[in-house]
Amino acid sequence: MRSRLIVTVLALLLLGGCFSGDREEPVPTPSPDLSSPPRAVATNRGPFQAGPFEAPRRGAYLGAWIKPDEMTQVGRLAAVGALEQSLGRKLHFINTYRRFEQMMGTPSDAAFLADGAKLMISWATGDNRSILSGEHDDLIREQARAIRKIKDPVMLRMRWEMDRPNLRATMWSGEDYIAAWRYVRKIFREEKADNVSWVWCPTAEGFIRGDAPAFYPGDDQVDWTCVDVYAGFEFQPIGTLMGPFLDWAAQRPKPIVIGEFGVAKAWGSEGRADWLKDAERTFKVNKQIKAVAYFESDPDGNGPNQQFQLAGDERAFKAFLRLVQDPYFNP
Repeated sequence: MRSRLIVTVLALLLLGGCFSGDREEPVPTPSPDLSSPPRAVATNRGPFQAGPFEAPRRGAYLGAWIKPDEMTQVGRLAAVGALEQSLGRKLHFINTYRRFEQMMGTPSDAAFLADGAKLMISWATGDNRSILSGEHDDLIREQARAIRKIKDPVMLRMRWEMDRPNLRATMWSGEDYIAAWRYVRKIFREEKADNVSWVWCPTAEGFIRGDAPAFYPGDDQVDWTCVDVYAGFEFQPIGTLMGPFLDWAAQRPKPIVIGEFGVAKAWGSEGRADWLKDAERTFKVNKQIKAVAYFESDPDGNGPNQQFQLAGDERAFKAFLRLVQDPYFNP
């Protein structure tokens, strides 16, 4: 009896290792199949009514978020400059993140603009119901005036990835998010911040689950549709990962920006290179995609499934360089 108990305990311990929630060691998965052409879904070439930040008539803009070694103005400039030097070209736009109270129009923002780049600002607004109560009106007005002073066209991702389950406590519901979006836009309009293109950007997973569309403010409120898509915990072709989004976005008369895309280090150099080659093909056949931004970052505290920096991975970076140097992404 005792020996059977020992065997049972050992078996449970082994199973516990499988179900511990540790997703840091992915099961090897074949590279994306590049023998078949990618699925062309969102093929509307425009022209589009995209707000002040106009979509290119041909091809797609290239941008990125580049995590600096130090989160300072100098660090931001150095990080972007180093990547652009490695790429041998300038980025069309820089993705930059702001908390609700962090002001727009920083010295590094001004430096990027002076160097010819545009801005995509990812703004982490707060609790939707506190916004609707008027609690943050002064802050919202101050931010609107700060963006107005930028003068150049800006893409603004108001609370991107609003569909994430871990944000539900502050998003409350799709209805609350939509009401907050309209409320903030009204304040921006009152402050004459008319250099903003409003970008609605959920996650690819939210479309796979089916709950992301409930957060859409409407065609009259959105200038660009957007999606964040990663080969992180699941290694599938990018067209598969964002397929449900593309099916949905193809029905909207809006240009698409891929707000963040990345492939994790966990999948190895060869797999990452293949995934990026497939991403290039997928973007090009879906002509409605008018801008793409890589997430060049290894977030602190994350395991290999959520580390996306390409610098230092020679084979993967070479594949990205091929995308970067394609004339399609330099309209």
